[in-house]
Amino acid sequence: MKAPLDARATGWGELPISAPGIDAVQQARERLAGVAAVSPLLPCAASRNILLKLETAQPTGSFKLRGAWNWAAQLDKAAVRRGFSTFSAGNTALALGWCARRLGTTCRSLIPDYAPGVKVSALRAAGVEPAIVPFEAMADWLFRAGWRTEPWSFLHPWTEPAMLAGHATIALELCEQSDIFDSVYIPVGGGALCCGVGSALKRLRSDTRVVAVQSAAYPALPASRAAGRPVWVEHGTTVCDGVAVPFLTEPVFPLLQSVVDEVRVVEDREVLAAIELLAGQGVAAEGAGALALAAALADRGGTPAVCLVTGANR
Repeated sequence: MKAPLDARATGWGELPISAPGIDAVQQARERLAGVAAVSPLLPCAASRNILLKLETAQPTGSFKLRGAWNWAAQLDKAAVRRGFSTFSAGNTALALGWCARRLGTTCRSLIPDYAPGVKVSALRAAGVEPAIVPFEAMADWLFRAGWRTEPWSFLHPWTEPAMLAGHATIALELCEQSDIFDSVYIPVGGGALCCGVGSALKRLRSDTRVVAVQSAAYPALPASRAAGRPVWVEHGTTVCDGVAVPFLTEPVFPLLQSVVDEVRVVEDREVLAAIELLAGQGVAAEGAGALALAAALADRGGTPAVCLVTGANR
């Protein structure tokens, strides 16, 4: 029998993660030159006050390539030969598989059984070996740190410092592309994207308002903020499978709490409307990729905002 939500583990003995230093972020950008795209920043057709940072332009269709390559490019030859491993709803595994092919090694990933078939097929086509498991089994593996006894070189998508520094390069680009925005809307699943981008923004442009966005079906961040600690939440179904995580973790929550100014929770109908709007602009976005725009449109404020359109892999 499963433990009650308030008694379930939210950590595996790891210390809280730290914000990446700006030097580490600059070095990540150098590693990503010629690998990841400088993603475009475009106006949203529905609102002159919304700008879209299109991470859908990355070679693997999502922002995850930034962190995955920044990690993989720093490994020694022996670590590369062992092959790569991660856990993922799809996009991290796709990015890591891309890195593995470029470096001439193998890649496998635990994938929750709710991942869309199209993502699983894309992983296999990209040379990734998907190990599809029930989400509860994946969570159990996570909280007992199952990767510690496995032979592969393991990339933790939420706590690996190189992953956060790679994601934070988005903030460098934003600050070079525009000086008119005062808030940035960022989707939150495991929290690494918001930790990386949010912490860099606070150092580069301290008055920027960081707005974290979650699906109403997986509202772990507002519940954790209300409790003052990371918690599990009851969850439902959502089109935002890329952020379908019913908990926050002890290593991630303190940094996430420190960089987030506000939280927005968005219903699927709002996400579907945002997907349709983006399609009208020629941008294909998955549910999690349209989450930030859905929140910004619901706010309908008058101040300029950036929405991270994080992925296109439906």
